[in-house]
Amino acid sequence: MHPRLLKTFLAVARTGNVTRAAQEVNLAQSSVSDQIQGLEAELGASLFTRSRQGLTLTPAGEALKPYAENLLALADDARAAVDATRAGTAGSLSIGALETIASARLAPWLAAFRADHAGIDIKLRIAGSGELLRRLGDGEIDVAFCFERPPELDTGASDPRLARRVVAHEPLALIAPPGDNHVDVDLATLAEKHFVATEAGCVYRAMVDKAFGEAGLGKPRLAAEAGSIDAIAGLVAAGAGFGLVPRLAVAAAIERAEVAELAWPGPVRSADIVMAWRRRRVQPPALKALLTALGEGFAQVTPAGARPRHAASLPS
Repeated sequence: MHPRLLKTFLAVARTGNVTRAAQEVNLAQSSVSDQIQGLEAELGASLFTRSRQGLTLTPAGEALKPYAENLLALADDARAAVDATRAGTAGSLSIGALETIASARLAPWLAAFRADHAGIDIKLRIAGSGELLRRLGDGEIDVAFCFERPPELDTGASDPRLARRVVAHEPLALIAPPGDNHVDVDLATLAEKHFVATEAGCVYRAMVDKAFGEAGLGKPRLAAEAGSIDAIAGLVAAGAGFGLVPRLAVAAAIERAEVAELAWPGPVRSADIVMAWRRRRVQPPALKALLTALGEGFAQVTPAGARPRHAASLPS
């Protein structure tokens, strides 16, 4: 069983659709179909049940799936072991991250890391946290940086192939439209205010829901849902309501006084930045260097609960 066939098989198993699988593995749909048929002929068993709803694994396909994952992981380990024998080999790293983490935390850290490891070829990929964990599990990236996801969102939390480490605690920022009134806001007041947040199912929305839940406020009253932190900051600046987001994502807007920062009075005042990578018998030298460097410190973090630099009036 060629690794290429196994990779295509897993893509189809994951997506349940030849078209989407073809996009993932960068093949024509006909090539994907041919590879699956070839694998089924080699094994002498049908691997998928075909219906109008898509493709689902047969019992034979379910039996093959964990072995396919392990065989591909073993192939990666073999490459890593060979790479580790090459004197002076620097290697390459494919790093995935949320855009906010990549720009505000990872970019300056990687610049310093690159200065110490000039021979390592670094590729930075930007995606949502769910997509990052999928790519990591499939071996498309070496390491992922994202915010800790709650259990209901983190489908990869129990994936035994992945290791995790919390590398930073990022303060949450309560932002509001700028104003002249210096106001200390309490939980009772916040319960009556409207908020701008990302849509349900997003890791940033989960942060807001957790912070409100731990503060005993239930769910936030929403003025609007937005697809990005930049959009949230823009809506807050325009007076739509409050926002509660990782401070790194709005630090520039706060510094420019486009939005004002208030002290969040709830017990949850930070979100964990998590690094995840695949467990391997032999780590590639480049990844080993990255893990070692990260163990020595990732980012300077503003202490949670620090007083904000700007005050604001309180919109309804």
